[in-house]
Amino acid sequence: MEKSPQIPANRWMIVVNPNAGVKKGAKEWPKILEIIKREGIDHQFELTKHKDHAIHLTRKAIEAGFRSIAVVGGDGTLNEVLNGILLQQACPVSEITMGMIPVGTGNDWCRMFNVPFDFEGAVQLLKERQTFVQDIGKVTYHKKEESLERYFMNVAGMGYDALVAKKTNLFKEKGHGGPLTYLWFIFASLFQYKFLDAVIEVDGESVFKGEIFSMNVGICKYNGGGMKQLPYAVPDDGLLDVTIIKKAPKWMVIRYTPKLYDGTLVDLPIVKTFQGKTIRIRSTHKVYLETDGESLGHTPLTFESLPRVLRVVIGDGVMG
Repeated sequence: MEKSPQIPANRWMIVVNPNAGVKKGAKEWPKILEIIKREGIDHQFELTKHKDHAIHLTRKAIEAGFRSIAVVGGDGTLNEVLNGILLQQACPVSEITMGMIPVGTGNDWCRMFNVPFDFEGAVQLLKERQTFVQDIGKVTYHKKEESLERYFMNVAGMGYDALVAKKTNLFKEKGHGGPLTYLWFIFASLFQYKFLDAVIEVDGESVFKGEIFSMNVGICKYNGGGMKQLPYAVPDDGLLDVTIIKKAPKWMVIRYTPKLYDGTLVDLPIVKTFQGKTIRIRSTHKVYLETDGESLGHTPLTFESLPRVLRVVIGDGVMG
């Protein structure tokens, strides 16, 4: 893309992931494009070709003059576009607007912001441009001996959550899976999982030391295809929400699965919740991490809240 300052502010660069939703992106894109054209939305589009390609395409689009970026994909594609927006240096992030047309398997960010799963409704939101400025999370993690950073806009998971995400991602890479894949691996991976020791600090204060089953840190409420593991999360309060599931008999996971979906999991005595601006996690053995469903690295981990960073297109009744 050559730099073009004449690009109108309302022209959308649409980043399309054909592999999203186990290749649902490729199947549905012609239909989505037809709706976009019918609605008269000014746009260009680019198709991703490999992992992290959306980061590169987003940076190039902004450098070329685009200030409206839409995603056709899932939570992982959304995460890549987010990182492209925050890593570029062509303009302040406050000038960028991000929207989404969901074709992924989880679409959990869309649940938080009432973005319709039907294409007509999602395209209509791009046209109407009702927006909300949300917080962003930043995590510093390790991969082997290297320290790396990643931004996220929904939820990060550790321990069992990261194991299930990794197995789900590998399954999808082989062209398998669907909306219930994550739930399947929750049960299928249960008895091979080993509890891990962790020391957790919130805003410099030690809040937990011991064995954990799973842990989530996030900006929004949903992950894993509709699980409500951070039910108190408010996406513009400047705080990260934390849910820790302590060591417990593994049969309890099966028994209490419905509570993962209605948010009442946090009422159980095996669960602890916190809020803070900075979260640090240390462990003797590696505790692995996923952010917005993307498998990354491992402990030590530091999470930071970046208040009211990104303008996003939303549906009605978000804070209800």
